[in-house]
Amino acid sequence: MRPIKRSLTISGHRTSISLEAPFWEALKDVAVAEALTVTGVVARIDERRAAEGDETSGLSSRIRLHILQHYRERARGP
Repeated sequence: MRPIKRSLTISGHRTSISLEAPFWEALKDVAVAEALTVTGVVARIDERRAAEGDETSGLSSRIRLHILQHYRERARGP
């Protein structure tokens, strides 16, 4: 499965993100669950990455990990 590249504006700058189609769909679901736009979720992930001083890890990878965390929490339940 080939990644799909999309451009977003995060914190005033354009960036391109490559994710496979199922991850784009999951990211939309996460955005709904967090009451944010997809761009809002990505901006939050990017801010956290910068705050942790981990700007060497790719944003696409961090997005995938955020999605994984979201679904793990849902699987555990309340």
